[in-house]
Amino acid sequence: MGCLPVLLLFPTGFGIGYLIAGDLGALWGAGVGLLLGVLLMIAFIKALRGRR
Repeated sequence: MGCLPVLLLFPTGFGIGYLIAGDLGALWGAGVGLLLGVLLMIAFIKALRGRR
């Protein structure tokens, strides 16, 4: 469940990038989607752990 943002944002970024700028946009979109997914995954896991 923690990796759900990556699974959602990576293909979404790829698709949006491809629609906007073709092959190069797909590469950039996938990279941005992957980065945002990893950052949101980290934030989600930290929120689940809470303060101790």
